[in-house]
Order: sequence, then C-alpha cells, then structure tokens
Amino acid sequence: MSSLRNAHKTQRVHKERHQPLGRNHLGPLEKKKDYRKRAKDQNQKAAALETLRKRALNKNPDEFHYHMINSGLKDGVHFEKVKEEELAVGDVMQDLVYVTHRRNVEKKKIDKLKAQLHLLDVEETQPKNTHILFVDDEKEAKRTSAAKLLDTHPALLGRTFNRLRSSQLASLPDQLTNTPVFESMSKSKKKAYKELAQRIEREDKLRIMQEKLEVRKKLMDNKAKSGDKPQLVEEGTSTSAPVYKWPQIRKK
Repeated sequence: MSSLRNAHKTQRVHKERHQPLGRNHLGPLEKKKDYRKRAKDQNQKAAALETLRKRALNKNPDEFHYHMINSGLKDGVHFEKVKEEELAVGDVMQDLVYVTHRRNVEKKKIDKLKAQLHLLDVEETQPKNTHILFVDDEKEAKRTSAAKLLDTHPALLGRTFNRLRSSQLASLPDQLTNTPVFESMSKSKKKAYKELAQRIEREDKLRIMQEKLEVRKKLMDNKAKSGDKPQLVEEGTSTSAPVYKWPQIRKK
C-alpha cells in the first residue's frame, strides 16, 4: 500500500509552454508531436521524389510493354485507351433475370417519385393535348388572352390539373413563401429531383445492359438450334446493344 501512497510523488506533470501573447496571431505553438508528424511526412515525400528521380535516370528509352498499346500520354497526362466492347457475362440467364428485376424496381421507384413531384403533365411519352378557346369575333380574340379567359395566372396555363383561378390565388397569404416550412419543402424537393435524375440514369444503364443480355441469349439459342450465324450490322457500344441481322428460316 505504501507504493500506491507514494506513486503520486514520482509522477511528474510536464507542462508545455503556451504561445506568448505577442505571437498569438501566429496560431498555437507547435509541439514536438506536431513537429514529428510534419517531419515524417516531409521525409516520405523527399524519399518518393528521390525514387522517381532514380527511375527517370535509369529508364531505358527502348523499353516496351504490351500495355503501352492501350495507353498513352496527352499533354503530360497518362490516359487509358478504353474500347467500347460488349459486356462479358458468365451465366447469361441468371444475369438477365437479375438485371430485369432491378430495372423493374427502378421503374416503380421512378413512377412513385414522379407522382410525388407532380410530373404527370410533363411525361414525354404522353401526347400533348391542345385546348381551343372560342370567342365571338376577331377583335375580341386580339384583345383578350388565354389567361383572362380561363381566369388564372399566365404561369399556370401549362398545367393540366389543379389550375387555380385568380380569386383563389388572391386569397392565398403572401407570407406563405417566407415561412421556414416552405424553405425546407423546397430543399426536400431539390433532393427528390436529384434522386429522380439519378434513378432515371440508373434505369437507362440497366435497360442497355438488359438489351445486351437479351441479344447474347438469342445468339446462344440460335447457335444451339442451327448452325446459321446471324450477320453483325452494328457493334455494341456503351450506350447501345449490338444489332444483328438474322437469317430467314422457313418454317415447315
């Protein structure tokens, strides 16, 4: 017990000097642990530069490697020559089932986001409807406008649903757009639109992958049934599947 009683006498508290008042503008005083970290980093960088300098001095100008065929230097920047080839898949059927499933999931989420963000009236696949307004004579047609006839704001003419009238717009409080609730709603909408754009891009990539797998599956089925090879019309790229011309087979 005496050793524990006298332990605090042998433990000294080492106090480090703080930055003098006249040098406070230079920031906190650098301690030894900070100096060691900075010195170690500087020594590692100097060693890396020395290694690169030795490699440059010992470089053989006649050296060749097969990877040099698919790479190069442009303005001192190394780049890879990537060929747009078809996807290499192992089990085509399993991959096709999985990709189709993931694409269906993405399509359902995209439809749900579009319904939440009120994008029903800007669907590209739907035809654009026209609304013909009739007036009594040509003078009235020149004098009036579609917003006046429909009793709404000109900015709401493109909406096919929930088009408020002028009396309804006037009854809305002006302070609505200045509330924190509205600001948070706009931020959440921006986040939702960003998510929607990412999901649309992901669904497009899955569509291209699905088309490539379907072509690969058809080629495998055709090879198993008959020896007639289809003719390649257009090679596959990163944005489209390959196009083949299939031979005509007479059905018995």
